[in-house]
Amino acid sequence: MKLSRILLFIFLLSTLGCATPHTTTHSSYKTTEEKYAQLLRVNKEDIANKKLYSFIDDWYGVPYKYAGKTKRGIDCSGFTSVLFKEVFARDLSGPSSALYEQCEKIPRSELKEGDLVFFKIDSKEISHIGIYLQNNKFVHATTKAGVMIDDLDEDYYRKYFEGGGKIK
Repeated sequence: MKLSRILLFIFLLSTLGCATPHTTTHSSYKTTEEKYAQLLRVNKEDIANKKLYSFIDDWYGVPYKYAGKTKRGIDCSGFTSVLFKEVFARDLSGPSSALYEQCEKIPRSELKEGDLVFFKIDSKEISHIGIYLQNNKFVHATTKAGVMIDDLDEDYYRKYFEGGGKIK
């Protein structure tokens, strides 16, 4: 009887392992285009700038770090600068307020993929920046969740939205 219990224990241990759940990094998406089409609620064909969305995918979730410019931590203007250099081959530098001054201002209704979006968050001057994607969505580095995509129609962003711009 004792031997059968030991054998049963060994059998269960070998088949169940330590019973810790294993997380997987595989997603249900077959392509980057499919993933971002669903996130942005657009057609897959609308995800044309593969370099942009691959860049976002690579940086998504990178934590926030004031004045950071690496995958160990990045802030909103740093993320914008790195994205523009890697995706659009354009050099940008400076805080969000300086980038705002370098822009041709455009109304929200005319924003296009790659345009910049600016916010005055509890401030009299521009204090936050992101990159417009599509369908009112934009990508940015947030203090709470790092690099992520949000919607300009969310109450918080609607409240602080100052305007859009294109770098001259």
